Amino acid sequence: MGDFEVDALAVIKELLGHAHIGVTAGVYAHVRLRLQRDAIDALGNALGPGDDAPDDPPTAAVVR
Repeated sequence: MGDFEVDALAVIKELLGHAHIGVTAGVYAHVRLRLQRDAIDALGNALGPGDDAPDDPPTAAVVR
């Protein structure tokens, strides 16, 4: 989890009166997963469809 997520959970924890941040994280894990999925979908839409044929194998970039 990044600093922003921890800060957001801390705020939610305080607003809802949870005693421990683990309770908040457990209860709202599905929200975080949905936001991640939405972000991935938005990025995919922004990049547009690839021109690869459906039968082409996935490609990888070399990262150094």
